[in-house]
Amino acid sequence: MYRVELYAQVRRSVFVEGLSEREAARRFGLARETVRKMLRYATPPGYRRQKPVRRPKLGPFTGVIDQILNDDRDRPRKQRHTAQRIYDRLRDEYGFTGGYGSVKEYVREKKLAGQEMFVPLAHPPGDAQADFGEALVVINGVQRKAHYLVVDLPHSDDAFVKAFPAETTEAFCEGHNAAFRYFGGVPRSIVYDNTKLAVAKILGNGTRQRTRVFSELQSHYLFADRFGRPGKGNDKGKVEGLVGYARRNFMVPIPRFSSWEELNADLERKCSERRGRRLRRHKETIAERFERDRQALLPLPPTPYDACDKRTTRVTSLSLVRYRLNDYSVPTRYGHREVLLKAYVDEVVICCGSEEIARYLRSYEREESSAQAVDATQALNLSAGVSNPRV
Repeated sequence: MYRVELYAQVRRSVFVEGLSEREAARRFGLARETVRKMLRYATPPGYRRQKPVRRPKLGPFTGVIDQILNDDRDRPRKQRHTAQRIYDRLRDEYGFTGGYGSVKEYVREKKLAGQEMFVPLAHPPGDAQADFGEALVVINGVQRKAHYLVVDLPHSDDAFVKAFPAETTEAFCEGHNAAFRYFGGVPRSIVYDNTKLAVAKILGNGTRQRTRVFSELQSHYLFADRFGRPGKGNDKGKVEGLVGYARRNFMVPIPRFSSWEELNADLERKCSERRGRRLRRHKETIAERFERDRQALLPLPPTPYDACDKRTTRVTSLSLVRYRLNDYSVPTRYGHREVLLKAYVDEVVICCGSEEIARYLRSYEREESSAQAVDATQALNLSAGVSNPRV
């Protein structure tokens, strides 16, 4: 089964770069029918994360290669080891029995990882940066910590801000959905820090292993990603500055609203009003410069990404399903059965097969439990008044 990252590359090459199916098949070494399938689906049907590529013969010798490359840094450039020379030494001096190809690929990865990357100061239209910030808010009389996502378009300085009760995977994805709706399109590339919501692991050669959900989000919207260097906040300095700007200008004094929906409506209004500003050293307003961003954005797909945390679990003998230390009840006839729990920002949906069996308002407290089992119709009544209910 092909990885979701390959799906994203193939889909971008066709939908964004304009390659034909034949050219894409030739570039990626795939059958044309496989390319057609990848264009129909944003993610592989039945996708499962696969293990990293194993190098059983080369593995015991990677330390030797790393030492050779490290020693080469202090030697003249013309007297450094090539991949061929490293392979010869491994074979003759250390008894390596593997092939040259695996050595060449490993050396190439290590050398690429050692090259420092820089984010240009000039920002072309259509690029974006994203980051989370924190601020205190009062929701329905209770003081809470809000985690707000800022998506910035550095070319025009336009920005979108949305607040959530927690910095979770579903908030991260829903924030992207809302930002893309606000901009009317999808940025061509987005710069992030190395948040665990997007990066599962930074490998030894500097390569980012993306999380499954982030890979799905990227394949759905077809934007390219870039990640800042660890500890180098200036790689995405524009959005870092806007995180502080939003806190000082949008959340002072501490906002007081009856719901998160009202708070986010106010934040979007302030973002829209900010478009009329003319920033220092610019002759055009943010709105006027945003028109160049708008023309460079990718089109929105027909439907937004399904922004939820999906968990497969089993109903207990008490007809309860546990998610993040809270229990949600389901009809007793589903006891002991395997179900799919989908946690959105504002609600929890529980499905058995293709049937939705329960829906609840999302709780961010701990050790709470629903009072009674409900069927899907009753659960839907519980979520009345929730914005954008999922069906």
